[in-house]
Amino acid sequence: MILVVVLTSILTRFLPFSAFFRNVDTLVHELSHALVTLVLSGKVMVIYLYGNQSGVTLSSFAENWMSIPISLAGYIGSALFALLLFFLYAKRKERAGLIVVTVLAAIAAALFVRNGYGIFWCAGFAVLTALVAYMAPPWLRNGYYMLIAFICLVESVVSPFVILSLSLYNPGAAGDAANLAQVTHIPALIWCLVFAAISLWIAKLSTSMLFKRGFGDKAQASGR
Repeated sequence: MILVVVLTSILTRFLPFSAFFRNVDTLVHELSHALVTLVLSGKVMVIYLYGNQSGVTLSSFAENWMSIPISLAGYIGSALFALLLFFLYAKRKERAGLIVVTVLAAIAAALFVRNGYGIFWCAGFAVLTALVAYMAPPWLRNGYYMLIAFICLVESVVSPFVILSLSLYNPGAAGDAANLAQVTHIPALIWCLVFAAISLWIAKLSTSMLFKRGFGDKAQASGR
């Protein structure tokens, strides 16, 4: 699992427009915050997505404790989404996975994202992914799908370690971990370690899906 994550992290950095696709993880992260907010009867005011793969979700909720599950949702949600993509890959459902990410980007643009770059990215990504899902030849569709899946996997692992390093010298800048520390009085470093452990465990499950797909017969392969 570590080898897959490290190699993918290195390779995707050299791909043209890889920064564009890394925003998929940011989108899922912020939508995970938004989803839990809505489940808790809170209100999602706005989501901002930026070109440096950062994002912000502004929301309001009734009780202070609600910030705990909302803050937990981001990194856990993005890791689980990577697992979903690899599960669909194992089931040979790449087109279904592309439809899922297209719908998420379209919903985000329509309901939550309000800054210029964020709207442009969501719309552009949704259109591109829909075209690939329905018009691209199977080899291109599957390659595009795996690019998104591996980038989501890498970013779901790398991001918790980024805030872990921040928590060592500037705990207040550790994002969701800093929010959790403020509410629970548990240091941000501990929350970062929790995020890192969960992301590694889910990444292990995700990479195991790579070897569960098998090769199928020739009829199955040509049909895709």
